[in-house]
Amino acid sequence: MTLSPEHLIIAPILIPFFAGALMLIYDERQRRAKLAISLAAVVAMLLSSVELLVRSKGSELTGGNDIGFYLLGDWLAPYGIVLVVDRLSAMMLVLTGLLALPALIYSAAGWHKQGQHFHTMFQFLLMGLNGAFLTGDLFNLFVFFEVLLAASYGLLLHGGGQLRVRAGLHYIATNLAASLLFLIGVSLVYGATGTLNMAHLSNLVPGLADQQRHLFHAGAALMGIAFLIKAGIWPLSFWLPTAYMAGAAPVTALFAIMTKVGVYVLIRLSFLMFGPHAAESSGFGTTALIAGGMATVTFGFLGVLASQGLGRMAAHLILVSSGTVLAATGFVLAGAGASILAAALFYLLSSTLATSALFLLIEPMSREEGGIAALLALTADAYGLDEREEDRQPEVGLAIPGTLSVLGLSFGVFVLALAGMPPLSGFIGKLGILRGLIATEAVSPWLSGSFIALLILSGFATLVGLVRIGIQTFWATEGEPPRVLALEIAPVLALAGLLFVLTIKADVTLRYMQQTANAMLQPSVYSEGVLGAPRAADAPVAEAPE
Repeated sequence: MTLSPEHLIIAPILIPFFAGALMLIYDERQRRAKLAISLAAVVAMLLSSVELLVRSKGSELTGGNDIGFYLLGDWLAPYGIVLVVDRLSAMMLVLTGLLALPALIYSAAGWHKQGQHFHTMFQFLLMGLNGAFLTGDLFNLFVFFEVLLAASYGLLLHGGGQLRVRAGLHYIATNLAASLLFLIGVSLVYGATGTLNMAHLSNLVPGLADQQRHLFHAGAALMGIAFLIKAGIWPLSFWLPTAYMAGAAPVTALFAIMTKVGVYVLIRLSFLMFGPHAAESSGFGTTALIAGGMATVTFGFLGVLASQGLGRMAAHLILVSSGTVLAATGFVLAGAGASILAAALFYLLSSTLATSALFLLIEPMSREEGGIAALLALTADAYGLDEREEDRQPEVGLAIPGTLSVLGLSFGVFVLALAGMPPLSGFIGKLGILRGLIATEAVSPWLSGSFIALLILSGFATLVGLVRIGIQTFWATEGEPPRVLALEIAPVLALAGLLFVLTIKADVTLRYMQQTANAMLQPSVYSEGVLGAPRAADAPVAEAPE
């Protein structure tokens, strides 16, 4: 599709960039103005992402194509920087927007007052996420990774506290090490191939000489380790539970998609560079994906059973989600059907929405009188901010009636979705993976059977762990129910509603995922489209009607 006249593809990057830069001009006390700008930017970003999703489906507006390109500086690939949107990247853009909007609304209840430049860092994080999903070359992938990581460092430390500082330092150190491995790997890949354009690499890999191929594999392995660290693969996931548990609720709700960036890149590069077309490089890293994914699922559900708090439990559920998708990707690379990848992508949507909502529920479900008020007062004193009337009110908005009922019903929805219990979307995703594994003959029955057992055990462990938390919160407590604001519960209800929509529209969504999986198994469509993308100067100009 040709989108260069309207520059829509670059909009999800530019919108948060300009919004974040604009808010740096405002004084820190002008929080309402910053909140308004941030909300407007997120809504605009989400609308542009939805439009890209619609166009990536190959509608009449796009001439039947399902991939779009944007040549920055009007330089042809592979020499210039190219942004690429297809079904997979468009889906991830929309998912980012769907998580960002509830998290931002939730922060308006007082969380954005805990420190400085919350909204600016929030927007720069969105810029990095969207850029990572859209970029078509490895070096700019590294650049966008660093942008989102720099913003995430500040957001994780937002509000201060000993636990956050300690977890933040571990998080920063681990991701800096991963970035170093990423940069070394990129250098080796460039030394072996002379290019970093993903489409160009897809075409060059089958014809590499043996010496170049070994160097390329070494670089790809280092990059793979970096991506696996960011995806939270075991045993490289030691940093994740503590870091995600320590962050503020709206921050960790958005962090639910951070590991999925690593998962997305591994899916993208695996099928582009190591698919069946890659000659001697075909299937490179498949064993690591399957074994690492299964180990991560095991570590995740054991962590769920061992956790005593909802925050650490939700962090381990993110590991279960990442491990499941990575292992399913490995099975497809090993020769299993594309239906497994389609179901895994559907499961990725469902589990990411549900875990994000769990992070938003942590504080309301464990609220003590005066806790947030004391924290906000301490923050204001530390920064020497003048307390105006609105700053003395730590709670913004109206409290909702029937607090325990609303919290309990919402929590139950997310329990069913994450445990893979019918009738919600989590069950549909896991059932699709199980059916694909049972039907496949490309991998050993023992290996596929082991993964099936892990999926069932992880669902049972999730059900046991979350039900235990629910009983302790809603049945075993006495006294007055917590006061929960509409600004805090509305985002949770919105995410629950999205899960219901995903369940009701499962047939439409699964069709989209199946087409996405089929496209991933045909990397030539991606590579030929990117390398053949025309410059704007060469595009035909429509003549004015006489």
